[in-house]
Amino acid sequence: MDPLGLISSQGASRFNPAGRQQAPTDPNQPEFKDVLLKNINDVNQLQVDANRAIEDLQSGRRDDLEGVILATQKADTAFRMLQGLRNKVVEAYDEVKQIRV
Repeated sequence: MDPLGLISSQGASRFNPAGRQQAPTDPNQPEFKDVLLKNINDVNQLQVDANRAIEDLQSGRRDDLEGVILATQKADTAFRMLQGLRNKVVEAYDEVKQIRV
């Protein structure tokens, strides 16, 4: 799910300036890429569930308005958090671009 191949443990070694030794990593810890992709998939599933709840309410297969509102708010909150994370990553990338080497 990394079409450009930029988010990988192999790619990280290319950007090791001046051959500096990297801190040892715990092999049991998930990589950032894996955590990010899992969260994207979770947010997507919440969006799908909210859409399904709205459709079920409109078609009469469901009658609990509170559950539908809860599902849509949950999906909205998760999306806003993911959007905030994206904004922070872009902000950090812009700062790195400003660094003179």
